[in-house]
Amino acid sequence: MTEIGVERLQMKQVSERSGVALGTAYRYFSSKDHLLAAAIADWHRLLLADLVGEVGAGRSASPTERAVRFVRRGMRAYQRQPELARLRVAVATSTDPFASEALQGLARADRAALGAVMPEVPPASGELVRHMVGHAWQGELTAWVTGRTTLDDARNRLEEMVRLVLTPYEPPLSA
Repeated sequence: MTEIGVERLQMKQVSERSGVALGTAYRYFSSKDHLLAAAIADWHRLLLADLVGEVGAGRSASPTERAVRFVRRGMRAYQRQPELARLRVAVATSTDPFASEALQGLARADRAALGAVMPEVPPASGELVRHMVGHAWQGELTAWVTGRTTLDDARNRLEEMVRLVLTPYEPPLSA
């Protein structure tokens, strides 16, 4: 995928490179979109685990600052792997039902990771806050990958949105 791009990749090439018979590949993945969705979901889950480990270490920081560091480091990871950012955006528009299942899993992993990073947000509003952050992240990745914005602008907008959404959950300042 990193050599020829998402659009030109074919199941036959994946089968040949991996040494798996094409029929076997199709037994586990109904389509290229399904395979790619599973691949990006797995990579993203690993990324989230790393991010939670890194950001969770700074528990003394506010929930907002932990969440900002979380999305900032996540965007940097996609910057280092732009083909994976393009893959995530491409898969997000797939109509393949199996790809949709993988993407739903990716969204659940996002929400769980964000919940671990900002446990102070009450459960009643936490689900909506995590949903908003996840969608903003996807939107900014899409804008960057499609050339509608720069990576710096996308990252700045995402961080500002996180700050805006999480401000009500900041602990009161001590006198």
